Amino acid sequence: MKKIILILFFTFAAFTAANAQRFAYVDSDYILKHMPEYASSQKQLAAISDQWQKEVDGRFQEIDRLYKAYQADQVLMTADMRKRREAEIVDKEKQAKDLQRARFGPDGELAKKSTSLIKPIQDKVSKAIQAIAESDNLDMIFDKNSEVIMLYASPRYDKSNDVITRLGLKPGVFAK
Repeated sequence: MKKIILILFFTFAAFTAANAQRFAYVDSDYILKHMPEYASSQKQLAAISDQWQKEVDGRFQEIDRLYKAYQADQVLMTADMRKRREAEIVDKEKQAKDLQRARFGPDGELAKKSTSLIKPIQDKVSKAIQAIAESDNLDMIFDKNSEVIMLYASPRYDKSNDVITRLGLKPGVFAK
């Protein structure tokens, strides 16, 4: 009876080991730091963002100047003149907020520009990861920097340098 139980146990253990899933992980930040096109797109986005922010800030400074002028001249104005100046200030403030939202909002121009620049890079990395998963016969690859919490990861499962190599880049330039 003991022999049958032992044989069943080892058969089950062998079957389980044969069907074991293989996992690995990558560090997407580390990979992206190795990609010159990613650094270039980040610089481009920063330049565009700075330019647009200066434009928005200029509009709000103009509104502030108009409001201060209004406060200084308020005592000398008729009720009709006050209403027109107030309406002008409110209108300019609305335009400035609309511009800010159009440029920096969730569906704004900066978000669209970011998507158009970053998506091709992400697709390239994704294809490299998929190729490594297929060539190494891996079942799953996690991103160390995503929402998935990884409490421990053995360095032997880190496929980040393999992805960098697959992309035609040289690993090891940036420290993890």
